[in-house]
Amino acid sequence: MSRQIARDLLSLRPTPRVGHTEYSMEYHHGFARRAAGGDPEKCGPLSVAEKRAFYDAWDFDLLWGTQDGLIDWFKAGRATDMGHAVYAADGSDRKQPKRCPFEDPEEVLEFDPAREYGFPGFSEQVKAYQALHETRLIDYPNQLVSGGYYKTVISGAIQTFGWDLLLEAAAEEARFAALLERYAHYSLFYAEAWAKTDIEVYIQHDDFVWTAGPFLHPDFYRRHIIPLYRRLWEPLRRAGKKVLFCSDGTWDMFIPDIAACGADGFIFEPSNDFDRFARDWGKTHAIIGSKVDCRTLTFGAWEAVRGEIDATLAAARGLPGHFMAVGNHIPANVPDEMCQRYMDYLRAHWARETAAAKEGPLAMGR
Repeated sequence: MSRQIARDLLSLRPTPRVGHTEYSMEYHHGFARRAAGGDPEKCGPLSVAEKRAFYDAWDFDLLWGTQDGLIDWFKAGRATDMGHAVYAADGSDRKQPKRCPFEDPEEVLEFDPAREYGFPGFSEQVKAYQALHETRLIDYPNQLVSGGYYKTVISGAIQTFGWDLLLEAAAEEARFAALLERYAHYSLFYAEAWAKTDIEVYIQHDDFVWTAGPFLHPDFYRRHIIPLYRRLWEPLRRAGKKVLFCSDGTWDMFIPDIAACGADGFIFEPSNDFDRFARDWGKTHAIIGSKVDCRTLTFGAWEAVRGEIDATLAAARGLPGHFMAVGNHIPANVPDEMCQRYMDYLRAHWARETAAAKEGPLAMGR
């Protein structure tokens, strides 16, 4: 693990090995405690100290993190609780959906998140973000910790309306575009607040597509959604922050558009064309992901997982900013044995990489 490795990778500088991060390993309570030298029989979520020990044990260089600010939308106004399927091993995160508080698309198209939810004081928000960042730096001293915002544009609209009314409202293109602009205006407040803090990297999360790809016409994305990101990132780029764009689903057709808005790197799921990311953008941008699919880890044979790892490392060879990650998470139902074999195989690759680096230029092993 190394905060410096993450910094160097995001700046496309040579490093002794490929970077590494993962998502959702905290749900593997017993496995994570065992890997970090703790008691695997202990019950309950991991403490900060246990997370820190596990992140170090698994050589995490970068920690994914966003924070949506001081306003709780469910307390401040109307929002839709779509529930939550079981993700934790014990089912403790399951929630039943609640009734949407909106009646028809007209209510959606007239909605303004700034009017509904309001804003905290700007200096108050900056102070809260800075305090959060300083705490995370202390809690996880060996990883680069990010700032970021989750409920951006499409993700924010989903949180407010749920999917059904959102899709109905999208039929009125001009008014729907105006609605999304209002969400971008709301998100900008928090991007500007993060820009005033000491963070080095900012994650802009927006689940703006589905696994099958865009749910709106691609031209709508290019005209009305993606240009909003450029506006959101301007204060962050002026402040010298690295900006990483993150979305679930399949959005590789929009890589050139996202890159043109000023993203320094991309965080993505294995439904995307990893070869395209690596071939076309891996020399100029950070690439955080892989071909390794959590479904293969869960249901596949080890040989299939190994093949996805090998294919990733081959495609990413020579890239200056690659972080290995299972992009659609490693949920709690991935067997412990598979988790261990996955990590052991990566470590063996890194050992060979380090040995090769001693015989030539540091970056040549990749």
